[in-house]
Amino acid sequence: MDKIKGWHSRGYLPHYDNDRRAQFVTFRLHDSLPKNALSRLKEKSRVNMLRGKDDLELQRLTEKYLDKGEGECYLRLRQVAEVVENKILGLHLSRLILIVWVIMPNHVHLLFSPMAGNSMTAIMQLIKGATAKEANLLLGRTGSFWMRDYFDRYIRDAEHFRKAVRYIENNPVKAGLCDRAEDWRLGSAWWREREKEVN
Repeated sequence: MDKIKGWHSRGYLPHYDNDRRAQFVTFRLHDSLPKNALSRLKEKSRVNMLRGKDDLELQRLTEKYLDKGEGECYLRLRQVAEVVENKILGLHLSRLILIVWVIMPNHVHLLFSPMAGNSMTAIMQLIKGATAKEANLLLGRTGSFWMRDYFDRYIRDAEHFRKAVRYIENNPVKAGLCDRAEDWRLGSAWWREREKEVN
């Protein structure tokens, strides 16, 4: 996979990091999936790779588990979630162009385009590294905060873009956390609604 321009892997998930194309990225807390679910997902991923199948089905299954709110859900704590939000917003227009985002209790979805000279890998290391340290300090804990890897899909066309935006912003509604996307404080839909009120 490393021989195909733009594709690389760190031993688990393949990543596309070749240009400034918009990316739909999901990363999650270290304990967000129960061990039995993780084992099933890893086996499904292995089978899909052997069959040369896309892992979209695997992503959907993972999202379903994540929306159940497994694990400690540290991102339910506003102060911890705001550490993540502030880091993501702080990178907008310096490292990336942030399109939409949502911070869920145990995972985060982003849709962004890396800016010139900034790889997606480096951006994700910046986000996860800094926020893990600060969140652990706030929580008075040590050890893993985020799962080691992240899942990404580059945006293929306008329809894929629209679906990604809709999915990300409506994730809290789908998970039963609020009635409207705009009601979820930790996401781009909420911010956009506030801007309308100001203008």
